[in-house]
Amino acid sequence: MSDFNAQVIEEFRANGGRVGGMFEGRTNMVLITTTGARTGRQVTNPLVYLPDGDRMVLVASNGGADRHPAWYHNLRAKPELTVEVGTEKFDATAEFVTGAERDELYDRMVELMPAFGDYRAKTSRVIPVIAVQRGDG
Repeated sequence: MSDFNAQVIEEFRANGGRVGGMFEGRTNMVLITTTGARTGRQVTNPLVYLPDGDRMVLVASNGGADRHPAWYHNLRAKPELTVEVGTEKFDATAEFVTGAERDELYDRMVELMPAFGDYRAKTSRVIPVIAVQRGDG
């Protein structure tokens, strides 16, 4: 895990889901914990999410890199994850969104955080969109 991610995770947990710096007051932050596709270890990543009804939408932009982020591969291998939002923590399942729904959700993410438009322009890959649904309890 990068030092930056570790710092964001620590700040998120210490402040009930609020994070300062570049994320302060303008984004919806979430921590996701996935199971490593190769290692089987639990890995936590801070991400920005798009609210969509009772789902949270994640975008596997990897900052516009030409490769999908590791957490995406983890969810492909095992779509169950743990979500932390605010002070709440719950189990959830990932669904990979495609086609017109994927495009519409990505465009909504760009409206929320314009940097996602830059990420899309930096890579030739189709950036995956993942809908996260709370587990049954």
